[in-house]
Amino acid sequence: MPTALVLASRNAHKARELRALLAPWALEPLAPEVELPPETGETFAANAALKAVAAARASGRPAVADDSGIEAAALGGAPGVRSARFAGEDASDEDNLTKLLREIPSGGDRRVAYVCALAYADPGDDGPPRLFEARCEGTLAEHPRGQGGFGYDPAFLPAEIPDGRTMAELTAEEKDAISHRGGAARALAAWLRGRGGGA
Repeated sequence: MPTALVLASRNAHKARELRALLAPWALEPLAPEVELPPETGETFAANAALKAVAAARASGRPAVADDSGIEAAALGGAPGVRSARFAGEDASDEDNLTKLLREIPSGGDRRVAYVCALAYADPGDDGPPRLFEARCEGTLAEHPRGQGGFGYDPAFLPAEIPDGRTMAELTAEEKDAISHRGGAARALAAWLRGRGGGA
């Protein structure tokens, strides 16, 4: 039976997606007393690694951490690692999306990409955590649409969906099949299977 992994995140949306994507590996919530380090890394991979190592050391269990966000070509790759704080430290998803839509003019370059880095850390391993990264290319819609997903999903038009639906208009299964988080999680799951079923 695969070993359970500690999820180094308190984001309920990410937890729900990763539980589905990484089954049959169970993801256990981070203990309330564990403090995750601030996301001071310059890259998604660096931030994911920081969180995974901290969670593994605090729990004494193998841990997985996600860092992800959106990169806009017109903004030189911003908001990038600041995607969750694009409109301020306490910004809501709606605040962040509104700011992105405001900063990219309708006639401008509307190419965007979702990026996800997943890090796996084992408390018994002194080496760096294993990293799994994936991207999902798309364009930014003029106006938000759809009730599903979270973050920038209502305005993200994935290139792999030709019918013009946003990420927020896809079913969970459709989104998982093409998303940045789905790609990274499938790579992690394949690596875990190759290790013989778990940590």
